[in-house]
Amino acid sequence: MAVTLNELVYKPAMPNNCKIRKIMIIGAGEIIHDGHLPAYKIAGFEVHGIYNRTVEKAEKLAKQFNIPNVYGNLDEFIEEAIRINAVFDIALPASYICSTLERLPDNSGVLIQKPMGESIEEATNIIEICTRKNLTAGVNFQLRQAPYMIQLKNIIDSGLLGEIYDASWKLTIDHPWHLWSFLNDVERCEINYHSIHYIDALRYLFGDPQSVYCKTLMSPKAPNMKQSRSNIILDYGEYLGVNISTNHGHNYSEKYQESYLKVEGTKGAAKLTLGLVLNYPEGRPDKLEVITLEKGVWEELPIVGSWFPEAFIGTMGGLLKKIEDPEYNYVNSVSDAYKTMLVTEACYKSSASGGTKIIYNV
Repeated sequence: MAVTLNELVYKPAMPNNCKIRKIMIIGAGEIIHDGHLPAYKIAGFEVHGIYNRTVEKAEKLAKQFNIPNVYGNLDEFIEEAIRINAVFDIALPASYICSTLERLPDNSGVLIQKPMGESIEEATNIIEICTRKNLTAGVNFQLRQAPYMIQLKNIIDSGLLGEIYDASWKLTIDHPWHLWSFLNDVERCEINYHSIHYIDALRYLFGDPQSVYCKTLMSPKAPNMKQSRSNIILDYGEYLGVNISTNHGHNYSEKYQESYLKVEGTKGAAKLTLGLVLNYPEGRPDKLEVITLEKGVWEELPIVGSWFPEAFIGTMGGLLKKIEDPEYNYVNSVSDAYKTMLVTEACYKSSASGGTKIIYNV
């Protein structure tokens, strides 16, 4: 019996027991406020405590989300986590991940905020630490866990669109980089902190690319940042074309701003509009549309939730499920995330090496 679009629904990764482990959070930044804590509240995960060097920020979040314990001392925080056998949720700048992981107790469960380090060297070090300390660890590449992304993958995997031969991710927006002032100090910006989401989501949909072609660029509209635009081609061979084009500086009204992923196959196509980054952080509506040759018309599918905060349910839910069942295939594992970092590293190498020189000998 043929599969219908209505059957290809969103099902987040969840443990059988949502309270199998309490969660202890390190960090109190915007991503915790906008993503982690609202998602955990929806899912029914229990947050036991939060630590931040600036205690006032942690206290503010604790009051807003009813977190019972606030810590200004990391040693006391870790001692309490050991006592209750908690799962750690680390949401710190990438350069602090390795040193923080070293302080966690062996055999812990931990969710690490993306990216997986500032470089492939740091990512390799994270893998080594997690292996040596026997950590059940994941990386919060949460876009692959967004409801519409899971729906889209189910549609692709079902064969309804036929053989996929083209995927284009287009971003033309006015991005509020000022919300993340720390990015002014990093050498690798746009891909490492934004397009890496798209790279990871495309790996989730289509597997690992063979190679990349890339150019990441600065902009006179963001002079303090190393890069704020990128053009990336993920090489999947002779038939499947996959590309990413990002322009974060389009501030000429909302009329021609765009944020979409379009997928085309031999039997049909899908277009996913990601509304979150259009007028971020308020965002605009998401939309998932599908057309097949059989029906001949575009059909909009119902979506349950969005990237923020619902995608954050799956990254932590998958970790808790992995702890509950060690045989579970956790798609946000550090070993899978490391492959996204390898693709990202290849993008930077491609951009640095430049294109094929043209000899104008007329």
